[in-house]
Amino acid sequence: MKVLISLNTAWNLVNFRAGLIRALVAAGYEVVAVAPTDEYAQRLVELGCRFVALPMDNKGTHPGRDLLLLWRFYRLLRRERPDVFLGYTVKPNVYGSLAAHALRIPVVNNIAGLGVVFINDSWLTRLVRGLYWLALSRSARVFFQNEDDRRLFVEGGLVRREVTGRVPGSGVDLGRFALVPLPIFEERIRFLLVARMLWDKGVGEYVEAARIVKRRFANADFLLLGFLDVQNPTAISRAQMDQWVTEGVVRYLGVSDDVRAEISTVDCVVLPSYREGVPRTLLEAAAMGRPIITTDAVGCREVVDDGVNGYLCQPRDAVDLATKMELMISLSPEERAKMGRHGRVKIESEFDEQIVIVKYLETIAELCDRPKM
Repeated sequence: MKVLISLNTAWNLVNFRAGLIRALVAAGYEVVAVAPTDEYAQRLVELGCRFVALPMDNKGTHPGRDLLLLWRFYRLLRRERPDVFLGYTVKPNVYGSLAAHALRIPVVNNIAGLGVVFINDSWLTRLVRGLYWLALSRSARVFFQNEDDRRLFVEGGLVRREVTGRVPGSGVDLGRFALVPLPIFEERIRFLLVARMLWDKGVGEYVEAARIVKRRFANADFLLLGFLDVQNPTAISRAQMDQWVTEGVVRYLGVSDDVRAEISTVDCVVLPSYREGVPRTLLEAAAMGRPIITTDAVGCREVVDDGVNGYLCQPRDAVDLATKMELMISLSPEERAKMGRHGRVKIESEFDEQIVIVKYLETIAELCDRPKM
């Protein structure tokens, strides 16, 4: 049996779906991974799957390029004839699904956060909703990462409730992201934001909150880790980052192939995002025993029990974020460590990667046993 899995980057496949790919290969499936090529493509081959490069304009909304992508998906799926198509991220979910439906290939979608187009009410939002309606109308299964997104799609008539399901984000490999003691710094506390450098990830609020906190706590360090100048309408420019770094308010660490090294050196991980599916970086940080500060927003609030393993702040509110950071600073190292242990327990019980993998294996096995429609 053949499974074709598609995301918007090979990096995304390696970092968020490696566990699922390994499990599918171990279960005897032929796995074809499809994404635009980048330096992570070879790692997919090392996971035991076959990589097929498919150009994709992830940033644009040009109808001609999107029609070309639909045709590319159709040609690829007609050639490969997989038993199941797994779609993640907007363009594979829309155009890959439409092509698969045309070829009567069963589709399993994963709605991993709706991004900026669902935060704002615009023509683009309406267009994306319409495309989702077309793409999901015949899907065999549509997984959501939080109940808010599922309710939005069901009540909006974009998908039938009976084909929907919930998965806890992409899950966390609890063996790889093990509990690590908090670092011991003399008179210093370190905060870290791990994300693509986008305005709607709350990076601007993080920087402004850092300015506020530093007026009272000169011993606080604020770090940023993640891709800069990405293909996204809300991307933060390198010039803007350089300005912040020169100002001395934050330190930009670049990108990392293994975020465990950076997480292990900080006292608290922060993500003031406007909306998420379930943010993987927060899951990884909590699994490693780090207290968390994030927004009381869709997808983010799922990871934090306020006051237990971290704090929730208001979205788009740098002052409230700064208040929660100062509250974290006021805790003793023992109290922060206790918060981190609570976070680890929460991840073990609710967000283990194996929960996600088992749901996918069960769904795919059921579809492969079922004759194609």
